[in-house]
Amino acid sequence: QVQLVESGGGLVQAGGSLRVSCAASGGPFSLYALGWFRQAPEKERRIVAAISRSTINTYYADSVKGRFTISRDNAKNTVYLLMNSLKPEDTAVYYCAAAATLHPSTIYYSGWSDYDYWGQGTQVTVSS
Repeated sequence: QVQLVESGGGLVQAGGSLRVSCAASGGPFSLYALGWFRQAPEKERRIVAAISRSTINTYYADSVKGRFTISRDNAKNTVYLLMNSLKPEDTAVYYCAAAATLHPSTIYYSGWSDYDYWGQGTQVTVSS
């Protein structure tokens, strides 16, 4: 079973950048497709970005496309989300998630139910 721990959240001004990380342990990290979700107060959890096992495929929500970059380092068992040009509407708790898959190119972007394991979340606050 994979354990996921996010870090790197914080307070940043609009227009700034932040990189959040998610370290995994307890499982074969390279066998999981990964995703980043976010949840703002009183809103549902939504996917932000996803990446396949092999990194050949990535997905971004329209709201972050061109500003956010997802990446993974299988040697370090870590997935990253680099967030540039941050906006106040990016304020949320950010969660990483892992989905076991046999296929190196598979990504999951339809929703939270695709994922098997979750981190505890890290708060990102963007001030205007």
